[in-house]
Amino acid sequence: MVSALIVGAGASTRMGTGVDKLFIELAGRPVLAHTWARFDGAACIDEIVLVVREEQVGRVRELAVRFGFAKPYRVVLGGAHRQDSVWNGLQALSALAELVAIQDAARPCTPIELITATVEAARDVGAAVAAQPLTDTIKESANGSFVLRTLDRTRLWAVQTPQTFRVEIIKRAISEARMRGLRFTDDTAACELIGQPVRLVASDCPNPKLTRPGDMAYIEFLLQQQAQSASKG
Repeated sequence: MVSALIVGAGASTRMGTGVDKLFIELAGRPVLAHTWARFDGAACIDEIVLVVREEQVGRVRELAVRFGFAKPYRVVLGGAHRQDSVWNGLQALSALAELVAIQDAARPCTPIELITATVEAARDVGAAVAAQPLTDTIKESANGSFVLRTLDRTRLWAVQTPQTFRVEIIKRAISEARMRGLRFTDDTAACELIGQPVRLVASDCPNPKLTRPGDMAYIEFLLQQQAQSASKG
């Protein structure tokens, strides 16, 4: 059994005061509904766990009714930090879950093919992450004002979601991080902590996360393009 864990309990602080980015309508649907639909439509996913803030629970359940999502789902309250929210979600997975695909709720353009590819890779090696090789030249700075050095971009990848794992591996990894008092914003970093290899799954399509107001136009364009491509078969 494969579970999806959609994490959306953040405060959306970079979107501006009073804005909940998960419920902004882009291309005819709220952002969370787009993300949810990808996993609801992925044949490899059997159940969906959504981790949100308490005040979002009612609106999340309304989305399930409005869009008729078919797969079993449950809603779980998040924690103070992303790692806490992921941990809460892991505790809510079905006892039959062998793999879990962890997804940013605010990443609505993720192709179903990418979800499937990370699931297959995690089934093979235990942990996998959607990622793209960097094409820009990357500079390191110690203070944000001056360049310290240039990094070798041929060795650098930008990781995204889904990040998919055997359930026992990610539970052990995050448990170890919690025990050591470490906090990661990336789930594969916890796997690095326990020495678990993580396979990079190249993402050929744009897979942006809605973080700032300036991201909305680009993401809506991508969603519209994807919808047009799907309608053409």
